Amino acid sequence: MRITFYKYQGTGNDFIIVDNRSHIIDKNNTKRIEQLCDRRFGIGADGFILLENDENSDFKMVYYNADGNESSMCGNGGRCITAFAKFLGVIENETEFLAIDGLHKAKIENDIVHLQMQDVSTVETYESHSFLDTGSPHHVELVSDIDNFNVKIKGCTIRYGKAYMTGGTNVNFVEQLAEDSFAVRTYERGVENETLSCGTGVTAVALAMHKTGKTDSSTVSLKTPGGQLKVNFQSHENGYNDIWLVGPATQVFKGELEW
Repeated sequence: MRITFYKYQGTGNDFIIVDNRSHIIDKNNTKRIEQLCDRRFGIGADGFILLENDENSDFKMVYYNADGNESSMCGNGGRCITAFAKFLGVIENETEFLAIDGLHKAKIENDIVHLQMQDVSTVETYESHSFLDTGSPHHVELVSDIDNFNVKIKGCTIRYGKAYMTGGTNVNFVEQLAEDSFAVRTYERGVENETLSCGTGVTAVALAMHKTGKTDSSTVSLKTPGGQLKVNFQSHENGYNDIWLVGPATQVFKGELEW
């Protein structure tokens, strides 16, 4: 069976997206999803996303990591599927959709996608790092000379370390550029390598940097290898709410695949 797919990218974090409202995809075929995400033998992507119908919202987002396994929330994927939903005519410029971690609001303004993330009640802080869940689990660690930092080796060591034996974690390395600006490089579980950008990761970095006093700003700029993102939030005694991940999401091409 031949299926139309679309390739989207959000600051270099790239995804294969399929309109699955007619349930044409066998979601149990994780091996095929992994093959399609392979950059040498498939289309190549950091993840695979299905847009499906949902009774109580505009649509449902089903997200798979590049290893073929359904995964936790993907922020850049959420921004990309919002742009895709507009392209399909499912939405106009505002939406509410269902993801694995619950409902998300999103809006598109001048081709920039604003995605509301879930509230975060807890940021665990330690001497060397912070840990929090922004829809996916994230280890956040400050480093120096981030451009020359070996993200893959260090990230792999932390991701499979004793502290994260159950389920693993994504790992973000951070260097402060200004009072409200940080450079971020991320090792993503499920991809098992560095990606050019991670939406839940930069969200985690923004909140962790605020929690640990590295910034007082409620609007934080994040420079990733794939481009610039922004995170806005409100802080209060019980954590963080009204959290928005902001950045571009672009359709790269469309094609057909064999399923």
